[in-house]
Amino acid sequence: MRALIIRHVPHEGVAGFREPIEAAGYRIDRVDVGSECFAAVDLNEPDLLIMMGGPMGVYEQDRHPWIACQMRRLERRLAAGLPTLGVCFGAQMIAAALGARVFPGHRKEVGFHPVQVDPAATGNPLAYLRGVPVLHWHGDSFDLPAGGERLASSHVYENQAFRVGPNILALQFHAEMGKDPRFHAWMEQWPEAAHEAGGTANALRAAHDRHGSAAVAAGRRMIGDWLSGLIPAAIRPAAGAEPIRRSA
Repeated sequence: MRALIIRHVPHEGVAGFREPIEAAGYRIDRVDVGSECFAAVDLNEPDLLIMMGGPMGVYEQDRHPWIACQMRRLERRLAAGLPTLGVCFGAQMIAAALGARVFPGHRKEVGFHPVQVDPAATGNPLAYLRGVPVLHWHGDSFDLPAGGERLASSHVYENQAFRVGPNILALQFHAEMGKDPRFHAWMEQWPEAAHEAGGTANALRAAHDRHGSAAVAAGRRMIGDWLSGLIPAAIRPAAGAEPIRRSA
């Protein structure tokens, strides 16, 4: 089986989720949105599509024309019910592709704190995250799309995760981060982020050191549980993608 990771910026890869994805039997490929081949990639072809984060907003299509191109192909994939995971900006793209509003939030949410797992969601894969501080790093939020089932909230935003059936999972937070050195690239890229959320850079680094390992361990169990419940499509479209660089 093949998993395709879409990176919207180079320092936001699959990180800690790589282990459960490979353990589930997937060969991982990667494509960057800035690559010349991106526009030719058939997003219905991979067995699993994973869209990672980025600092842009879904509503900034005038600044990032590739967003509209990706959204059109994503809509087709979601309509077919093909296994799809979105993280942060990737989750917002799923929400928008399903017709929900994505918008600048009332405050930045940056730091480590737990999500409140919805007890009404049966077989919720986010159950592994109960009481575990995970990394949040976003300023946008989204409405719950029609047909979506809320899986988690936080004290800042009501919609932190949702699913549509067993195959589509959207996560606003970063349970993949906590052991990946790219965290330090985030800190260097956006040194003001912690301050804008009411904290400090030093406190955020300390929280990363304190909570990172447990967050990744819980995130891996969550993803492993979700992958085990996927329902593969009976018929796959013929492969038509351009060559893609390996690894994330």
